[in-house]
Amino acid sequence: MDKSENIIVLGAPVTRGDTQIGQVELIKPNAGALRGVRLADLAASDVDTLLAVLPRITVPSLTKAECNGLDPADLIALAGVVIGFLSPKPEE
Repeated sequence: MDKSENIIVLGAPVTRGDTQIGQVELIKPNAGALRGVRLADLAASDVDTLLAVLPRITVPSLTKAECNGLDPADLIALAGVVIGFLSPKPEE
């Protein structure tokens, strides 16, 4: 997965104080970032599971409250990248 594919431009930027966060980079989660969640739920884009994992794998790190306030279209875009991390790499 190309690094640029891991950057999502938010349609509805997140406001943190006086700062607008207009794009978020997702880093591939390790086992520690996935603790406490079921992989099947994450692969199925379960919203509660995504909201638990996103604060652990976003740069800048979004808070749980910021993730809860994400626009649904942005959440779906982020979920697509997360699912891509879980998909097996194609054989070459």
